[in-house]
Formats: sequence, structure tokens, C-alpha cells
Amino acid sequence: MPVVMEQGSSGRSYAVLPGVHCAPRAPSLRRDGIDIAIVNNMPDAALEATERQFIGLLARASDRMSVRVRLFALPGVPRSEAARRYIAAHYADIAELRNAPVDGLIVTGTEPRSVLAHEPYWPAFAALVDWAGQHTVSAVWSCLAAHAAVLHLDGIERCGLADKCFGIFQCERVFDHPLTTASPELWQVPHSRWNDLPERTLASHGYAVLSRSFEVGADTFVKEAGSLFVFVQGHPEYEGSSLLREFRRDVGRFLRGERNGFPAPPQNYFDRETAQSLEAFKARALADRREGLLESFPQTSLRESLVNAWRTAAVRLYRNWLALIATRRDVRLAPAAVPERLEA
Repeated sequence: MPVVMEQGSSGRSYAVLPGVHCAPRAPSLRRDGIDIAIVNNMPDAALEATERQFIGLLARASDRMSVRVRLFALPGVPRSEAARRYIAAHYADIAELRNAPVDGLIVTGTEPRSVLAHEPYWPAFAALVDWAGQHTVSAVWSCLAAHAAVLHLDGIERCGLADKCFGIFQCERVFDHPLTTASPELWQVPHSRWNDLPERTLASHGYAVLSRSFEVGADTFVKEAGSLFVFVQGHPEYEGSSLLREFRRDVGRFLRGERNGFPAPPQNYFDRETAQSLEAFKARALADRREGLLESFPQTSLRESLVNAWRTAAVRLYRNWLALIATRRDVRLAPAAVPERLEA
């Protein structure tokens, strides 16, 4: 079955991905499919790519299930004027989420600019966490959104890392759960973050870690919070070139003087020949540091060497998530059994 994008206030047509169709927004509750809300808070440069990644992943994972998707964004996330116009045209107002038929929720993070609880979007984010616990069957909190959600729920502070956790890392299944059904023992996941949530602290607050990596710690973990909350520190939704685009962004920041050191490339991502070409570019950048050099960044040749080795595992995770939502929702909606009347 296709994923159906419900058109936003502009009547936008979303026909850019295979398996994705468009339909007018439905005015009433329906139970013939799964309703998913995506609250996309990614920075302007990654806003549309993130939208595409999650919708494409849901389309691959939907299998025989009918899935409807609506897009929302939190107020308070710093935006350019162009991004604000885009969101106003193509996303539903976040106020509509309170009365929308939502079974599952996906919430993305954004680049932090301050302490999480001091971010301008924090009140709206905290209210969203509370709402999701009461009004969804399950919610996925992605990367920084996972850090912010556990902070609001249990006061767990994330810990800064000495170096950026950046690359493709092998994760292992450590807990049997409906979300890991038919998953292999080992799979690869992209990670890109400067902070971590210690597994021991998570366990002490009732979180169950489903997968972990020796190199990067907890990968996916869950907690019952009225809704089943799923926390993902990595980015299984990433496309094959997502880490490359992020690396190029960081190189650009170095060339513009916005960061001190030349960024380390993503680990376990480029083959040996590609890594050598990057070393050559790095030598040029260190010798002649200027923004114009970014035009010669070998992005096209680098992209040709990339393989999305995590896609199958990502599809499996989200297929299991959609199946879990359908099962749990049907149980909730089933009429309560009426006990037989006892004769005196």
C-alpha cells in the first residue's frame, strides 16, 4: 500500500517519491489505515531532505498497510524567512495536531544553540512530549529530540563527547522486542552527534536498550510513557549521501572560519581510494583556507563510491514500528468484553 501525504494548507502535491501519493486532508477520524504525524524541526538546510528521508522510509516500510502522513513543525525553531514561508505553505499548523487523528508520531531534532531547556522551542517541545504520551500509540524521538525527550521526562542530562560521533557504526541487538522482530543480530547505523546518553543512567530510569554499539553506546531504546516512546540516537532514515552532505557542510564552516579544525570525515563510510582523495583536498584546504575552495570539493566523485548499507535494517525497524502501532491501536479500539450476567 502507498504512503499517502495529506496536502498542507497550500494544497501541495507531493509526488517526488515512489510509493507516495497525495490526497486531500481528511476532515474526520478514520480507522482504515495508520495516521502518522511528522514534526520536522531540522535546520533550514536539512528541512526538505529530512522530510524526504522519513517519508521515503515509511513508504518502503508500509508493506500492505495504508499509511497517511501529515507534516508539522514546532514554533520557536530559528528559521530564515524562506523556510518560514515554506513551512507555512506545506506544513499543517502545530495547533491542529491536538485534534488530529494520530496513531504514530515522529519528531526530529535540530542543531542546538544553547542548553536544551533554554532553547526558544523548549516549552512547545515539552508540551508535545506530554501530549504524545496521552494521544499516540507510539512516538519516535530522533537524535537530539531523543535527548530532549528524556531530559523532560526524567531529567536525564546528555553528556558531551570529546569528539563528534560521526559515521557508520555496527550495532547489535541486545533485547528482544516487537521492534526487533526478524532483525539480524548485527546491523549498521549512521550516527552524527556531539552528545550521548549513558546507558547505565537510562537503565536506572526504566529505559530498555534494544540495540547498542561498542563504539557509540546506546543506539535505540524504549520506554512506556502512556504511549510506547522509541528513542533513536542514530539516523537510520539517512540516505546514502546524507553524511557526505553533512561533512561538506562542516568543511564549508572550516573554510569560512566558523570552526577551528578541519573536520574529521565520517568513520567507516568512504573506501580507501575516496579517503585518499579527501586527504588531498584537506592538504589544499589547510594550505589555502578560503571559502571559494569549497567549489572544488570532490562531492560528485565521493558520492559515486557510497553504498547505503543500513537501508534494509532501517526498513525493518520502521516496518515493525508500523505493525506494532496497528496491533496496539486495534487492541485499544476493541470493545470491552461484557461479562455474562450471573443468575441468582
